[in-house]
Amino acid sequence: MNIATLASKLGVSRGTVTNRLRRLEDDQVIVGYSVRLRPDAEPRGIRAWTNILVEGNQTRAVIASLLGEPGVAALHDTNGRWDLLAELRAESMTELSDLLERVRLIKGIGNTETSILLATFR
Repeated sequence: MNIATLASKLGVSRGTVTNRLRRLEDDQVIVGYSVRLRPDAEPRGIRAWTNILVEGNQTRAVIASLLGEPGVAALHDTNGRWDLLAELRAESMTELSDLLERVRLIKGIGNTETSILLATFR
């Protein structure tokens, strides 16, 4: 939320909030900020999720390779049948196909299963 809203909710001035945030940044309590977009805010582009099965004890190497792939928006450790879940983003089906091919060629990946986001209801 913006500083004015935060100040209003806390019942203090905007300057007080600004000064406190600056101190938290200087003390490295706050080390960064991020932006969360509504799912429909990116009408262009394709989102997909790929479940990944890692062969043997190669999880760390596979994670390092996936994190170096620009089309991997997020990577999650999971339990159950699959070892990892990768959120993929691409501008076109061709780009997604190329991304999936690169992912499948990573040493240590035994199997994958990909689902493409069609609609978001909530």
